[in-house]
Amino acid sequence: MAIDAESPHAAAALELRRVVKSFGAVVALRSGSLTLRRGSIHALIGENGAGKSTLVKIVAGLYRRDGGDFLLEGETVDFTSTAQSKAAGIAVIYQEPTLFPDLSVTENIFMGRQPTSRVGRIDRRAMRQEAAAIFERLGVNVDPDRVTEGLSIADQQIIEIAKAISLDARVLIMDEPTAALSGVEVERLFAVARSLRDEGRALLFISHRFDEVFELCDTVTVMRDGSYVDTTAIADTTVDELVRQMVGRDVTELFPKLPAEIGDVVLEVTGLTRPGVFRDVSFQLRAGEIVGLAGLVGAGRSEVARAIFGVDPYESGSVTLHGSALPKGSPQKATERGIALVPEDRRKQGLVLDDGVSRNITLAIRGKLARWGLLWNARENAAAKVWASRLEVKTAALDTEAGTLSGGNQQKVVLGKWLATEPTVLIVDEPTRGIDVGTKSEVHRLLSELAQQGLAILMISSELPEVLGMADRVLVMREGRLTGEFDRAEATPEAIMFAATADAEAVA
Repeated sequence: MAIDAESPHAAAALELRRVVKSFGAVVALRSGSLTLRRGSIHALIGENGAGKSTLVKIVAGLYRRDGGDFLLEGETVDFTSTAQSKAAGIAVIYQEPTLFPDLSVTENIFMGRQPTSRVGRIDRRAMRQEAAAIFERLGVNVDPDRVTEGLSIADQQIIEIAKAISLDARVLIMDEPTAALSGVEVERLFAVARSLRDEGRALLFISHRFDEVFELCDTVTVMRDGSYVDTTAIADTTVDELVRQMVGRDVTELFPKLPAEIGDVVLEVTGLTRPGVFRDVSFQLRAGEIVGLAGLVGAGRSEVARAIFGVDPYESGSVTLHGSALPKGSPQKATERGIALVPEDRRKQGLVLDDGVSRNITLAIRGKLARWGLLWNARENAAAKVWASRLEVKTAALDTEAGTLSGGNQQKVVLGKWLATEPTVLIVDEPTRGIDVGTKSEVHRLLSELAQQGLAILMISSELPEVLGMADRVLVMREGRLTGEFDRAEATPEAIMFAATADAEAVA
């Protein structure tokens, strides 16, 4: 059980009081406050741009605060490096761990501080024994001798946690740790988090997923616009109240589904097969329709989308667009014919992070914007401004590097890039992954408006409420096969989960 937050034993492990941080004229933190107590899991929530990441980076030693108080175990601290933060007993587990892929699990855990024998050699046996003992203590099955390359994100996060324990970290910060995990992996991570809490450590859990916050955490702090809003015991609050505090208004409709006229078939996929990945996938997509593609992580949904768009190959089957066969293996032809794909991994596959907002939005239409082989900045900026304004991209300037934007604004830029091509079919893969509730509502409203205007939309999502709230029709995949199809009125969480988890032959 977690230590009662009101108990005198629940001492504050870390405190931030009215912390301020600016970057030039941009104020990232106006008044950031947070108290983490031993034996407790504390959630930190807020919209993208609320100041959560800046607060964490101050704790991690990446940034120095401009004002306010930072206390660790009651003593004022001022970290000037990540090494100082780690030495003080603070560990940060990020959404995408950064391990050395060519080294073993054990070598990654003890990198830079390997124990040595009496003669000064690295004591590999002692390292391995301690790593194995940590994994046993955490109740997870990870081979200490395994090379890290090829391990799942979930296992990599466990390795980062093991590293933190080997350093005797008293404060652990988990920043969106479940975004890329399956349901089983999330449960394992939660079990590990609870065991660390029960040892008396203080944990901070940052997430946009309310179901996880209410399942795992004891207390929650809300931030908005760089400032502290409130801290509440999980048992004393509701999702509606937290949403109101996060966005400063009541969000009564997270899924604003507008009525749309369903038209003719625009896209038809027939018998699409890639051995070992997906097989015999067939469906139709009509103008004005939002079709949700649901299923567990690894079901083959993204692979089908990438094959349709021409990024990935397929062995047999066909894709027909407006009644004509679409050449396979050519994203350029797919784009020219009116298909757009917003990928799941926007940072790696959707953006050029070092380029500005303007360049990213116009990336897919630069050929059309050029005149006599030349492209003027003014012409590019004018085209980008249309979509940046329509999508309400929050940026100081169009030349701001995309990599510096919040996750929600990065997603808007990727959407803008593909909508600028004026597609007739839009494929969006996890459109609201890792973005806050307010921005989710904006993205949902945009998709609904586009469908109302006649765009055919295939929406891949792992969030059942999103699928149920936005889709006119739901397709379900399991292990590379379509195992269910439901109209909006028929789609229920139980029906979708049965189709996603039951034996494929039984529901085919």
